[in-house]
Amino acid sequence: MDNLAALLTKSARSDGDRVAVRQDDIALTYGQLNDASARFATLLRSKGARPGDRIALVMPNVAWFPVAYYGILRCGGVVVPMNPLLKAREVGFVLRDSGSRLVVTSPDFTHEVEAAAAEAGVGCLVTDTTTYDASEQDSEGMYRVADRAADDTAVILYTSGTTGTPKGAELTHRNLMTNAATTAETLLHIGPDDVLFGGLPLFHAFGQTCALNTAVAAGATLTLLPRFEPARALEIMHRDGATVFLGVPTMYSALLSSKVRDGHGLPRLRLAVSGGASLPVEVLHTFEREFAVTVLEGYGLSETSPVASFNPPDQPRKAGSIGLPIRGVELKLVADDGTSVAPGEVGEIAIRGENVMRCYWNRPEETAEAVRDGWFHSGDLARVDDDGYYFVVDRKKDLIIRGGYNVYPREIEEVLYEHPAVAEAAVVGVPHGIHGEEIAAVVTLRDGSRVTTDEIRDHVKQRVAAYKYPRIVTFTDALPKGATGKILKREIVVEQKAPRD
Repeated sequence: MDNLAALLTKSARSDGDRVAVRQDDIALTYGQLNDASARFATLLRSKGARPGDRIALVMPNVAWFPVAYYGILRCGGVVVPMNPLLKAREVGFVLRDSGSRLVVTSPDFTHEVEAAAAEAGVGCLVTDTTTYDASEQDSEGMYRVADRAADDTAVILYTSGTTGTPKGAELTHRNLMTNAATTAETLLHIGPDDVLFGGLPLFHAFGQTCALNTAVAAGATLTLLPRFEPARALEIMHRDGATVFLGVPTMYSALLSSKVRDGHGLPRLRLAVSGGASLPVEVLHTFEREFAVTVLEGYGLSETSPVASFNPPDQPRKAGSIGLPIRGVELKLVADDGTSVAPGEVGEIAIRGENVMRCYWNRPEETAEAVRDGWFHSGDLARVDDDGYYFVVDRKKDLIIRGGYNVYPREIEEVLYEHPAVAEAAVVGVPHGIHGEEIAAVVTLRDGSRVTTDEIRDHVKQRVAAYKYPRIVTFTDALPKGATGKILKREIVVEQKAPRD
């Protein structure tokens, strides 16, 4: 069966009594999750949903999310997941752009969603495990799963819109099924006895594939946290015996800064996985030392389902590297004209394989620009070593050109994280009348730490070439972050005052 929902029906048949999803006191076995998703699919059909219809899903990391997610898929629908913190204007844009037939949400998020649905002329279904009476929806043939071709669209993930209006990446059943299978079988080696920590948003590609679909593909347990908070995360992982932690770099920094680690040992934790942004090497080494666990870094984008490369667990791990291309995927580095760069040079990562999206929804020009001759152009700059391991240098759009010299913010951020007082850091370029751009560092400090901007500036100056160190250094209480905890450089405002060289 090519429908992504087959991941669930297969695990339900093989071990229906094993816990699939846990959210505090709520625990759904695979049999119960399969049953609930089948009943929800029946409910959607009664509302007129047909195969191919887009159905929006606006919900946090609660046990009802996978019920609705697989229910939409098994009735043949296309899931359009959204951040539940979006405002009505933002929800309305996605509803209209995707042409969604229905939007499904939970009672806590009705205000913005119902307003958006009314404005867009879309039906709104408010439901969760406490309000949904499954018995009323029982009918003959309830457990059927709609036939879908492998190349039919299963999910439309809207990008963050960092370069303009958000675009919907169409991911097929094949894209998502193979990416989950590869993650479970060759990257994380997930089995039925594993417990994956579900603190990554399930509406995002990382959490959806690497946590939800990977756990279901392997018959493992996913324990959910609706909103990441380090003390609560440690409590849940300790309580449920988490074996795999999946997170973005800011989650790693937050756990290291948490003051409540005592009493929350994680004896079953065997692996930690980082993605979504580059993990500073200093944070990686500190986390491994403090939590006695190996951290493996990978790389991907919404448009690639998302995993494209990973540090294989059965091969040498290279700190700071995004690893090797995964099974069924090819990577190469290209120049602006699309030609491959010479060995040792920096180029843009291009990706080809079973994970690459079908297209951007209703955007043929943007699709043609992003996917050329079958290769998806990522916008990320990297280099590759003699062993074939890739190292991300930076986002192409984040490159700073100061006085004609290229400066990659990630290199400077790595040095900043080596300072004992620095908790988080972001380096950005700001306009400059003489140099074209000037380098600015925005830093948050660890609790109780005191340091001056001159000390931070000198720390970097001693470790990089003269044209690279940040002339502008500012402190802030918190850096702006997106739904997954990724630092949003586009929202950083820097006071443009720099000392003379």
